[in-house]
Amino acid sequence: MLRRSAVRTLTNAFASAQTRLSVHNAMLLEPLAIAQQRTCRALSTRNQKKFPNPKLRTHAVSFIDGDYNDFDDADEEDPFATDEDWELAPREETDGADEDTTWRRKQETDALKSQQTEDAQRAKWIENAKPPVRKQEIDERGRSYGRGGRKTSTARVWIQPGEGSVTVNRREFLDYFGRETDRELILSPFVATNTCGKFDVVVAVEGGGVTGKAGAIRHGIARALEKYNPDYRPPMKRLGFMTRDARMVEQKKIGLKKARKAPQWVRR
Repeated sequence: MLRRSAVRTLTNAFASAQTRLSVHNAMLLEPLAIAQQRTCRALSTRNQKKFPNPKLRTHAVSFIDGDYNDFDDADEEDPFATDEDWELAPREETDGADEDTTWRRKQETDALKSQQTEDAQRAKWIENAKPPVRKQEIDERGRSYGRGGRKTSTARVWIQPGEGSVTVNRREFLDYFGRETDRELILSPFVATNTCGKFDVVVAVEGGGVTGKAGAIRHGIARALEKYNPDYRPPMKRLGFMTRDARMVEQKKIGLKKARKAPQWVRR
């Protein structure tokens, strides 16, 4: 059996060891607890910002207006100065008119000027949108002139009332254009305006081939008919006779046989 002194010694040693262990655990757990508290506090503050307390009735709080007699010290300086303590700036003289009235008149004047400018611009747009007034252009010999173009051909055309004869470069119309399609192309403006056989045509054309010359003559006849009588313009405009055909032959490229045609490809 152990003696009482030995038992007492073991008991004291066990108690001291238990105390040291608890202190050690407390030292380790204290920073963790503090961090958790800070996190909880931050979360609660953030939630309060996002979701305010619904039980807080801010609209029910009332304030007494004009109650400024809450100073305990009578000798304290009055923060609210009277009108006599302030230095009033001198008011500019406006010839008897109030500042508000002057400002209002200025605004009305600016608005009126802006409206007048806008109306003038709108009237200008309406005027520019109207079709131009076309007038009859006939020379002293009773002829109308029109210049036409197609590809590299240029035609100068004169028309005058007559029996329907057509002369191209001092040659007969049938002799100069042997193909029926070219003849129909040249006479198409007269068909559109129902004036076949009513005008004699004299043409001077140069440049290009036969098809290009025929297109240039048609364009020149259409312009000459428009100058002789502007009422002939709408039917020819609908059929495209008044527009210069801008299509041209594409240029040949180096390494190709033509503008687009390439030589036959050979592997080896």
